[in-house]
Amino acid sequence: MDFSFAFGQKSSLLLIFFFHGIVFSFLLARKGILYKNKASKWLSFFLFLCALYISPYMLGYANWYSNKITREILFFVPFMQVLLIGPVIYFYTKTLLNNQFKMAKKDWLHFIPAILYLLYSLIVFITDKLILDEFYFYADGRDKDLANWYQIVGVISMSFYLIFSLKHYANYKKLIFEKVSFADSILFQWIQNFLIAFLSILILRVLLFILNPEWGEFGSQFWHYIVFSIVVFYISINGYANAVKMSFLGDINSESVAIFSESIIEEKPRQETINQKEIEFWKQKILQLIEKEKIYTNAKLTLSDVSKLLETTPKTISKSINSGFEMNFNDFINKFRIEAVKEKLEKGEHKKSTLLGIAFDCGFNSKATFNRAFKKSTGLTPKDYLQNISS
Repeated sequence: MDFSFAFGQKSSLLLIFFFHGIVFSFLLARKGILYKNKASKWLSFFLFLCALYISPYMLGYANWYSNKITREILFFVPFMQVLLIGPVIYFYTKTLLNNQFKMAKKDWLHFIPAILYLLYSLIVFITDKLILDEFYFYADGRDKDLANWYQIVGVISMSFYLIFSLKHYANYKKLIFEKVSFADSILFQWIQNFLIAFLSILILRVLLFILNPEWGEFGSQFWHYIVFSIVVFYISINGYANAVKMSFLGDINSESVAIFSESIIEEKPRQETINQKEIEFWKQKILQLIEKEKIYTNAKLTLSDVSKLLETTPKTISKSINSGFEMNFNDFINKFRIEAVKEKLEKGEHKKSTLLGIAFDCGFNSKATFNRAFKKSTGLTPKDYLQNISS
């Protein structure tokens, strides 16, 4: 049996990316098991699928389609699971935003197309190898994984799940700014970068398919797979870095889970009417509470905390802040934190304490969040503002 690998320029380059994907898939799987992190396991599975995705081209450029034994391995092993990649991206998104997410029975329906393709691949193998012992399905000598219909359906599937994932993240992002005063800490900016990176792959795929009249030819798709591999390289490095960060800051995801269950993220908001007179009433109550208790100094303050202190519903407080002050809860609380910081700076407290120490005393929980909020509110960085009042 000849399983030799022809190390050419194209095959060697793809081989590097293949092993990179396999290694990081293993590292993320290990981290997911050690820390019981579902998101790491899903990302591990995604990278494994991506490594398999480039395998036919890597091995094809290594002359495996020229050898009878290795050609049949490529023919009968369904390396390219394009109907599985989309659902994996979607469930990675859901588990990253909520590590306590549990798949319901209906969630398994997302994997039916991929299962049907596996069954189709099995039927092809049984027919051509065990029953007929000659090529029937493969009479044309073309790998079924590379068939145009399958690749087009795969792009449609991945596009659908990518849009679904982006929508889920957008709902989450909107929710946290409405519900907590520490939104930046549980924003999970990485998932947005991940989804945009994968979107770039799909856009390139569609453009090459439209602009390249010889798309069906094996050799004409090399640059697509190189770009795909580079983007997957980026995803693996940054995805692993994010997993490491989450293992050290596990309480961040716990805070997210405590406030946002999946039912809250996907729940349709209940109708609760509140007129202008009630909004004005609750505006005054909120301002009185803030001025008296200085609740903004609580770095983990939530909308629920405020509603409990005022003995009303979170929806009433949210509506009063949104309509009455024309801002979300996160920006509203940060506004008072910024004013408290400015007051301390004008009193010269920066001479006794650090700027970051003052920010923490006023309720901020990170330097990055403080700098962004301060610049958004004043148009100046904290240091520039300090220089202005000093001069």
